[in-house]
Amino acid sequence: MASNKPITIGDIKVGPGERTTINLPVADLYTSTPLSMPLQVICGRRPGPVLFVSAAVHGDELNGVEIIHRLLQHKLLSTIRGTLLAVPIVNVHGFLNQSRYLPDRRDLNRSFPGSAKGSIAARLAHIFFNEIVKKADYGIDLHTGAINRSNLPQIRGNLDDPKTLELAKAFGAPVIVNAAIRDSSLRACAIDLGMPVLVYEAGEALRFDELSIRAGLKGVINVMRAIGMLPAKRLSAKHANPVLARSMSWARAPASGIVSTKVQLGSSVSKGQVLAKISDPLGDEEEKMLSPYDGIIIGRSNLPLAHEGDALFNIAGFRSVSRAEDRVEEFTANHDDTPV
Repeated sequence: MASNKPITIGDIKVGPGERTTINLPVADLYTSTPLSMPLQVICGRRPGPVLFVSAAVHGDELNGVEIIHRLLQHKLLSTIRGTLLAVPIVNVHGFLNQSRYLPDRRDLNRSFPGSAKGSIAARLAHIFFNEIVKKADYGIDLHTGAINRSNLPQIRGNLDDPKTLELAKAFGAPVIVNAAIRDSSLRACAIDLGMPVLVYEAGEALRFDELSIRAGLKGVINVMRAIGMLPAKRLSAKHANPVLARSMSWARAPASGIVSTKVQLGSSVSKGQVLAKISDPLGDEEEKMLSPYDGIIIGRSNLPLAHEGDALFNIAGFRSVSRAEDRVEEFTANHDDTPV
């Protein structure tokens, strides 16, 4: 029987059948305290693909950290083929400071592929891209919404690539979005390598959301099954047919004031429906915020205050809104109480 290939991360070689924790050095703190990016490498005995699963590229996005924590405790990993590179905290500086950004105020997800002699963001991106991403065949990058913004569990990716679309469907999120590729993002650089990468968006920054975590863990395992890293398991019909968003855009506040939200995350809306009412503190003036088209709320602001022009609701459009609504309801029912 063929044996898996060893893999080297930093200066540490991990052989078939080994499970090793590695700390990749990154820029030190002001106090000269060494700082490192923790990761775990699980090299299966039998050959298979190399998958990286990463979280906290934005340091305040915590759901992915817990998803990877639970993944590493899962008994299924004893049967793994190929190699798993699990990186729960990529942006260690931001994680320590509970911040989306690095100390230089740069966004790590706009700094790839990075540079060994650039800013802190560029150096961190360079380390992660060269030591992890380039050594993988597939990737899953775990994200949440920003502070005071929640995302419905969704997969974003380049759906024009058949392999990425196949894995996006296998993940099992209720909604798949054909998201534009942003320059200097991790996903853009991975695509340049010809690597299928999924971005899982779910929940809110600096918060654990149990439904999002359960769904994310199950989704990662589904993808590992789909690429042959774990034993195959037939998916039920309700998990096999997520809906694809044909468009998405943010509806913005028509006025400044106090927001009274009328729709919830995951609910369907029709064109002209009232999404929120925005009033002054005394209630003398009130303006209705209307949906620009039919769709599903896949992201929303949780802050009850808004300036005119603030993005309040992210609405995804579908060929069949009713089918999308059914898919969201099925997904919620399947993940609310069912242990993973």
